[in-house]
Amino acid sequence: MKKLLLALLSVIFIGSLCLGSAMAFKAEDMAKASALEEILKRGELLVGMEAGYQPFEMQDEKGNIVGFDVDMAYEMGKAIFGKGGEKKVKLINTAWEGIIPALMTHKFDIIMSGMTVLQSRNLKVNFCQPYYYIGQCLLINKKDINKYKNYKDLNKKGVIITSKLGVTGAFTAERLMPKATLRLFKTEPEGALQVANGLADAFIYDEPQVRVFAAKYKKDTIGIFEPLTYEPLAWAIRKGDPDFLNWLNNFLAQVRGDGRWEKLKQKWFVDYIEELAKKQ
Repeated sequence: MKKLLLALLSVIFIGSLCLGSAMAFKAEDMAKASALEEILKRGELLVGMEAGYQPFEMQDEKGNIVGFDVDMAYEMGKAIFGKGGEKKVKLINTAWEGIIPALMTHKFDIIMSGMTVLQSRNLKVNFCQPYYYIGQCLLINKKDINKYKNYKDLNKKGVIITSKLGVTGAFTAERLMPKATLRLFKTEPEGALQVANGLADAFIYDEPQVRVFAAKYKKDTIGIFEPLTYEPLAWAIRKGDPDFLNWLNNFLAQVRGDGRWEKLKQKWFVDYIEELAKKQ
């Protein structure tokens, strides 16, 4: 009986050792497979974004990609590589409809492009904690200021609403204003210009972008800034990478806590829009 008990205890002990070793091996493998390891070995952070979402990312007069997400990516580069790390950040301008597939096929390490956290997207990618919150808002022509007070006034036959293909503005218009005609464009400026030129009744899009267009076309348009939705924006990475996700959440907490996030928010969501309005 004693021999049997000792044998049983030995099997349990050896089994637990093997299980512990397997778990440790699996954890070590996961760490080695993390995008963080790829980034460090490569010596470069690859960031995917669509450079047309003002003021998050856009091209300036010289063709350089600038904006809130761009500056945040540079801060991330410094946090990973140290002093001068912003020079090791490579921005990869990618069409919106292909941005998630490009991430999944390792064209870049992270999407930093004002992406709304949607459950359908979360099935394909992992999101870090939200870094900004927005809602869908409306841009209308000034001549209609007394005609359209909110989205309910636009939910009529004969009304034309514009937005961009494949974004939450289009989904919101379909849900809240099904009676109106929805016209979708490849870029945001195309949709906003329809309103500025009197060819559409309203443009629906994210609040920061609507503020940009209201400033850019201030002679002809005005924004209705009562949010129609609640939308957290977050950075997206490939699934199965807890190490990178943990690092990103801690980085975000740090830049929020030390004032860098607020400084960039002032630069791009206040100062930039005010300067844009002055130029018109």
